[in-house]
Amino acid sequence: MQNEAGADGLTAVHEHHGEAHAAHNPALLHHFAAPEQQRDAASLGMWVFLATEIMFFGGLFCAYLVYRRWYFPSFAAASKSMDAGLGATNTAVLICSSLTVVLAVWAAQTARRTLLIGSLILTMIFGLAFLGIKGKEYRDKFEEHHVPGVSFSFENVPVPGHPGEYANPRHAQIFFALYFVMTGIHALHMIVGLGIFAWLLTMSWKGRFSPQWHTPIEIGGLYWHFVDIIWIYLFPLLYLIDRHA
Repeated sequence: MQNEAGADGLTAVHEHHGEAHAAHNPALLHHFAAPEQQRDAASLGMWVFLATEIMFFGGLFCAYLVYRRWYFPSFAAASKSMDAGLGATNTAVLICSSLTVVLAVWAAQTARRTLLIGSLILTMIFGLAFLGIKGKEYRDKFEEHHVPGVSFSFENVPVPGHPGEYANPRHAQIFFALYFVMTGIHALHMIVGLGIFAWLLTMSWKGRFSPQWHTPIEIGGLYWHFVDIIWIYLFPLLYLIDRHA
């Protein structure tokens, strides 16, 4: 009887401690024992997701590199038609957005709510600017009839550095198909990132984050940095082929 009473008392103490711990940490989900465990689980989940994204984009990069090796002259000529200035501008925009994401994480860690909100807003503005510039590039390609399909036109385009040699329109069409697929999927990831940051901005405005709990800011930042890194690879691969010629 005494053992049963002692066990019941110990259970009651643990239940009371758990209730008090949950009340003290409203963001702590019931199936986690501590905030650190919850943060580690969230970080692991995001890294696993990013690993699958790397495999997905890796397949596209491999396909691009194989075709680039096979049809390099036509790929170089097609790349020459790209607006490297707009591509470089978008690169600078995303680098700046990565900086504002870092500031947002630091602001959340140090309880600087105004800086946190401002950094999230700036990040979203940079993201929208990137999509706007990309939209202009797509419109230019449509007007130049560089969109793969029945209206595609790429006749008598010289190959850079090879006088008298012209690009093969069929091979150039493969380049533009890969360009639209790769940059389009990247833009879709950017749109998803803007949705994530819109939610983070709403929660920040309501004061939901603190130095004790800001895991969503860190997780959202990891996703945004990944999208930025993908573009860092896309820019030279698509825009800077044989530019020295």
